[in-house]
Amino acid sequence: MRFLITGGAGFLGAALANRLVAAGHEVRVLDDLSNGDQTRLSPRVSFTRGDVGDVPRLWTLLQGVECVYHLAARVHVPESLQYPREYNTVNVGGTVCVLEAMRDAGVRRVVLASSGAVYGEQAEQPVREDMTPNPQSPYAVSKLAAEYYVRTIGLLWGIEAVCLRIFNAYGPGQPLRASFPPVIPSFLQRILSGGSVIIHGDGSSTRDFVYIDDVVDALVTAGSASNVDRRVINVGSGVETSVRDLLRLVERVTGREAQTLNSRTPSGASRLCADLTLAHELLGYTPQVTLEEGLRRILAEDPRFRE
Repeated sequence: MRFLITGGAGFLGAALANRLVAAGHEVRVLDDLSNGDQTRLSPRVSFTRGDVGDVPRLWTLLQGVECVYHLAARVHVPESLQYPREYNTVNVGGTVCVLEAMRDAGVRRVVLASSGAVYGEQAEQPVREDMTPNPQSPYAVSKLAAEYYVRTIGLLWGIEAVCLRIFNAYGPGQPLRASFPPVIPSFLQRILSGGSVIIHGDGSSTRDFVYIDDVVDALVTAGSASNVDRRVINVGSGVETSVRDLLRLVERVTGREAQTLNSRTPSGASRLCADLTLAHELLGYTPQVTLEEGLRRILAEDPRFRE
């Protein structure tokens, strides 16, 4: 098959692109490199630097494409509180641009990378796709709006649309930016360097950490699976892990004791874990990598964390 991946030079997009070309598919990537890195990509991937708002360029790249993976987005929750207009422009407006270009080029399927953040606070865990979303940040609002656009426009224009709500993906090579770093590489870096780990609140908040290879498995299957049109599907590990338990696990795999600092700054929903029943039924998805194994793989494969 022939695919286009928007945001395909990012952490998740590059892993997907490399998996698809290794399986013999033709893969085109569009990325503005605001967060991406072209060096992550296999030489067999056709890379174009550009923005999803450039509809003529999108139309050109979409010629002969059978499926689009739409991963291009701004993804940092705290940053979205400061720049909600940018998040709306990129995450919502960019999605509409992709859909218009797909319509004009005759592309049949789009797989949207959405987020577990759309659930927000829920009375029950794990969260199911039939629960009412409760987004609590401009980022989460933008992802939910993008879901509605791809499902509604898909129905109107005859485009098959699949929305995967991806939870806290992690793995080797995950970017560790200075502001708003993801929790797992941040914990690893601080513990291995002898720095202090910042714990928000009392450390009881929970998340669903899912290894990147498992996420890519779900994405690959969603590109060609039947009976998934206009479906929203959770992609996570199905395991609820508190920040305290994550820290203990990082201490165990590194053999180091963490020095901690507490912050009163809230860190989003108090609990979040994915129900994977629908993912198993529609995608045959069963995560393979436990959190401890995933952490050990990062230590073995990511040169930033080798002593």
